[in-house]
Amino acid sequence: MAKAKDSAGKKEPSKGDKVAWSSHGTETSGTVEKKITKRTEAAGRTVDASPDDPQYEVRSEKSGRTAVHKPSALKRKK
Repeated sequence: MAKAKDSAGKKEPSKGDKVAWSSHGTETSGTVEKKITKRTEAAGRTVDASPDDPQYEVRSEKSGRTAVHKPSALKRKK
């Protein structure tokens, strides 16, 4: 089954994918934990996501803490 594509035509991340994102001027790496598609509490804050505008909970490899990011902020690692 093919992965969903975002509006820019890139494949969206899936659970277990290795990704990187910018955090305070440095690149942080981690793993996608889950896709969030509704307003909920995650990573210590309210996440205002929807099926049309999902966000992703990721776990940092370095600190082990979770964060939530929009797909545009995540870069898939190989």
